[in-house]
Amino acid sequence: MANETAIAPYGGRVAVHEEVIEGFGSVRILPLEPDADADVVHGWVREPRAEFWGMNGLTKEQVQEIYAHLATLDTHHAFLAVHEGEPGDIGVHVLLAPAGPGGGRPGPAWSASVLAAFTSYVLVGLDPRRVVVDPDVRNEKAIARFMRQGFERGPVVVLPENDLPDVYLPDVYLPEKRAQLAFLRRGSVRGR
Repeated sequence: MANETAIAPYGGRVAVHEEVIEGFGSVRILPLEPDADADVVHGWVREPRAEFWGMNGLTKEQVQEIYAHLATLDTHHAFLAVHEGEPGDIGVHVLLAPAGPGGGRPGPAWSASVLAAFTSYVLVGLDPRRVVVDPDVRNEKAIARFMRQGFERGPVVVLPENDLPDVYLPDVYLPEKRAQLAFLRRGSVRGR
């Protein structure tokens, strides 16, 4: 019964990808809905561990505006991954839900399983040559997770103060960042 309640906000949405991961359960990748998901995403980006996103000080309305604008672009897409009805990840950049009560992370296989489902969707559903990630060089946990998933370490680069030129709010400053590029090629998905 508790799981039925958890599924309700997301169960009616059309998934772009669904995968059952052995020993973990069902993961659905849903297009992010800026209005409906603003509370969840705002809660995540306020966490100290999400400082690398540069959104810690934003209001819920500003977060909603950013993702509403992203939804109008052909070049950027945001997704919400849900595990058995609970939200977990958001991508193209990956932001994991916080651990603990209300965080949506049910156990130690969470990060590997949800990232595996997401990369499966991206590699199979969108059919790119490779997947590229650009975590902040200080974000050692994210870099380590990507390496365990099969990403290959690339160069460290400096991304300009606004690496999303079409995303702009007049009172939001996104500083430049030193990013560790990493690449995932088709056939190298692992870490489940």
